[in-house]
Amino acid sequence: MSTSGRVSQKAGLSPGTPVFVGEKKVEEVRITVIDYDADNYEMKDLKKVEECYPYQEKPTITWINVDGLHEVEVAQDLGKCYGIHPLIIEDILNTNQRTKVDIFDDYIFIVFKMLTYNGGPKALDMEQVSLVFGENFVVTFQEQGKKGDTFGPVRDRIKNDKGKIRKMGADYLSYTLLDSVVDNYFKALENIGEEIEDIEEELVTNPTPATLHGIHRLKKEMLLLRRSVWPLREIINELQREETTLIKQTTNIYLRDIYDHIITVIDTVETYRETISGMLDVYLSSISNRMNEIIKVLTIYSVIFIPLTFIAGVYGMNFNTDKSPFNMPELNWYLGYPFALGLMAVVVISMLVYFMRKKWM
Repeated sequence: MSTSGRVSQKAGLSPGTPVFVGEKKVEEVRITVIDYDADNYEMKDLKKVEECYPYQEKPTITWINVDGLHEVEVAQDLGKCYGIHPLIIEDILNTNQRTKVDIFDDYIFIVFKMLTYNGGPKALDMEQVSLVFGENFVVTFQEQGKKGDTFGPVRDRIKNDKGKIRKMGADYLSYTLLDSVVDNYFKALENIGEEIEDIEEELVTNPTPATLHGIHRLKKEMLLLRRSVWPLREIINELQREETTLIKQTTNIYLRDIYDHIITVIDTVETYRETISGMLDVYLSSISNRMNEIIKVLTIYSVIFIPLTFIAGVYGMNFNTDKSPFNMPELNWYLGYPFALGLMAVVVISMLVYFMRKKWM
């Protein structure tokens, strides 16, 4: 099956036809399996999906992670292995999928956005993650995945047997993965908050066009965060309300905790959005005030030179004739030139004193 980044590629196909929609972000699909219980732990990279089949028969918890979605056959084979409906496989392969949850008898399917902050022109990097979990298995699909991604601390906790994750079920592992994503939202917000402080300082000292570009970039990042976090709140809410044997009562307590974290993230996002909107107003006001200052300086210079131009124009007419009753006596006066310069100096000094008393300068 060929890969494509356009949704139009699916037009006319029957429902459930697997087609990759998105951008190819890794050269080779990587499959990693972590199998564990309270006493045992195993982690290894798999070359083929068929190597996952033996784990179905084990009573342990199995977490299979797939980095890269462009090889459609991998998702299809895993779907057949764990009984995942073809429509769900179709959603997994569509990286433009909205954040949502589908609850079935044998498994629960969740799609959400993983955000990482890396600085630079495109500070927030978004990746779609699909999570399917059942009684004793969790399967996650990432667009790219990388060493040290958001799920890295969860892998370390399982490996080092920290906390209660090795003693709990697949539902708790799924909660832990969701919680790590939400915690990463806090990290992104912390970095964005520092950016906001830097831009606010620029607005006060020396706003430039680069400042405006930074404000617009922050607005886009806040919109991206908002679109990612708000639906996730509804997902957690639905998981809490749904009566299913796949989520134990002991895990519901932790879901309430992650729900509170999401509400905190939402409040922070809305606060930052209002702050950024105010920053745009401050930027426009700063530019307007700077323009007014420039116009004021130019106006003062113009007002000062208008009377000087008038005096120079009067004495530049050179009407000197003895027969005219309106003769300009200063033209033949020995001190006429110093007198004209002195008159100009008096006018300039008088106007400067007047402007300073009015606090225009």
